[in-house]
Amino acid sequence: MLNRIAADALLLFHLAFILFVVFGGLLVLRRPALKWVHLPAALWGALVELGGWTCPLTRWENLLRGRAGGAGFIDYYVVRTIYPSGLTRGIELALGAAVVTINIAIYVYDLRHTAAPRLHDREAL
Repeated sequence: MLNRIAADALLLFHLAFILFVVFGGLLVLRRPALKWVHLPAALWGALVELGGWTCPLTRWENLLRGRAGGAGFIDYYVVRTIYPSGLTRGIELALGAAVVTINIAIYVYDLRHTAAPRLHDREAL
């Protein structure tokens, strides 16, 4: 029972991490200090996808799921989101490129909108 709970908790954490990798830049717009957490996470997520690596969280999930005797309730719904059937290397590369593109766009937007007021303030002096 503990292995199933641990596997489900890790799976939910993994989903939250993936969402943070992809969309965490939006949180950085509101809380700039989060960039020191988000940038390494986004870099890791992009490297995993672009490099064709297996995330350690996936290995631990599989280990715990195996010890629990198979898939649980949460697995049925969340696993399909994290590990869709038909996932090819080309799709992984596209996902990695999407992570990079989305985050570059967000950070460029942030730089332009935070730098503009500073420039405006200097001109007022």
